[in-house]
Amino acid sequence: MARIRIPSTMVILFVTVQTGFLLFMYARYSSFMPQSEEKPAQVHVLILSSWRSGSSFVGQLFSQHPSVFYLMEPAWHVWVTMSQNSAKVLHMAVRDLVRSVFMCDMSVFDAYMPWKRNLSDLFQWAVSRALCTVPACDSFQRTDITSEMACKTLCGRYPFSKVEEACKTYSHVVIKEVRFFDLKVLYPLLTDPSLNLKIIHLVRDPRAVVKSREQSVKALARDNGIVLSTNGTKVEDSKYKVMQEVCRSHVQIYETATLKPPNFLKDRYLMIRFEDLVRDPLSEISEMYKFADLNLTPRLKSWIYNITHGQGPGKKKEAFKITSRDAVSVSQAWRNVLPFQKVKKVQEVCKGAINMLGYQLVDSEKEQKDLTLDLVLPRRQNQFSWLSFNPKH
Repeated sequence: MARIRIPSTMVILFVTVQTGFLLFMYARYSSFMPQSEEKPAQVHVLILSSWRSGSSFVGQLFSQHPSVFYLMEPAWHVWVTMSQNSAKVLHMAVRDLVRSVFMCDMSVFDAYMPWKRNLSDLFQWAVSRALCTVPACDSFQRTDITSEMACKTLCGRYPFSKVEEACKTYSHVVIKEVRFFDLKVLYPLLTDPSLNLKIIHLVRDPRAVVKSREQSVKALARDNGIVLSTNGTKVEDSKYKVMQEVCRSHVQIYETATLKPPNFLKDRYLMIRFEDLVRDPLSEISEMYKFADLNLTPRLKSWIYNITHGQGPGKKKEAFKITSRDAVSVSQAWRNVLPFQKVKKVQEVCKGAINMLGYQLVDSEKEQKDLTLDLVLPRRQNQFSWLSFNPKH
């Protein structure tokens, strides 16, 4: 049988042309495929905490950064508008609002503020540096460290449309929220390809939280009612039922994130204890910034030092304000102020959270008031690590 001989140069030429054609077709086809692996341009950070846990302070650590657009508790509008519902029922509305804010879509507030609005209609707007500087307000530059009082004086009358306009100019959108009690509620946001969401879970010794809550009893009464599902009735929580729910939620969030978590949580959850933060601010803040892909600037370092090295623990009228205080003194104030009987009650309702989050129980008033006894335990060596996590098991 006759064989046809084809010169090797022809074979090489044919293979080269064929390969080139296949590469061309693949490139053309790929250009029409959705780029699902590409991360969104913005980084989204949710500071997840509870009332009186130092979350306003942590929020300011992000708010004052020149790359951050920050809002403090925008879901306040949801709870005020629908206060006869329970926290569980409101979870979905809160989640939808948070997602819209992360996407810089502020039309979501139309449902809660249908009137013509200014910046000052947004809850705690003046603690956001981004809403006090250009392009939201012309009075300050975005590299400035702003104060709430000065911002209220100069920026409140700017139109609400400036919120969305400003949001779109930042690389990071950060929200602080105290109205999530279940991490699984956030799974749709964590798996949403249009978001690049990271969660900072801020916790604090429940005994210190109770001491701080006692400075803000009336301000928290409506929220307490929503937590306890009282159909709109305000509650002062003298029996620590709200604290019990708060502690339970911290345990739930921490366990969900660390005990057989879904793979999509990898490198997207960070737990921070307030006590560690005030003892070594720069180290803990550097860790949070690294987690959020931010750099610590010299101006921020100086501001952080000043804000954590003031005189005294702060006054009752400053309960919701960020002022210069002795931060370590703030974290330990409960040991001298709370009666031991209250401490015992808090330990009863929050024992699981106290143990899991790394705090030491006290058995007597003597132990409580002995400040040489450190009640903040070192981070456990066997704490969860992504290096040891295998999603296949």
